[in-house]
Amino acid sequence: MTVTRVLALSIATSLALLAGCASKPPAAAPNGLMDVAERPAEKALLAGIRAYDDAQYPEAEKQFRQALGAGLSSAKDRAAAHKHLAFIACTSSRMNECESEFVAARQADPGFALSKSEAGHPLWGPVYKRLQR
Repeated sequence: MTVTRVLALSIATSLALLAGCASKPPAAAPNGLMDVAERPAEKALLAGIRAYDDAQYPEAEKQFRQALGAGLSSAKDRAAAHKHLAFIACTSSRMNECESEFVAARQADPGFALSKSEAGHPLWGPVYKRLQR
């Protein structure tokens, strides 16, 4: 299982847990993973991650933009969408857009950070590191 697929499952699980949280027990059963995964924004995010993993970058970019436009509820999910858009932009030699997407990821989630291996990537690593200064 790829790191991105593990991330997708983690995001979906987190969303399911968050969807079921409330200050008092809900009258109805809490949302499960399948309920959360069917929300338009989260469904598009998962589709984007699958397309990215399959190297279908134009489709992935479309899905990530759709997910953001549909209103991802989690800051971490918004940051993940922007991160993947940054990766796609960097590998497409759209360096200004790459930088803007990393900035958007940090704005979405102030705790956003690339993993050590992601930060070491030869294309987007230098852009990311420059923004960390």
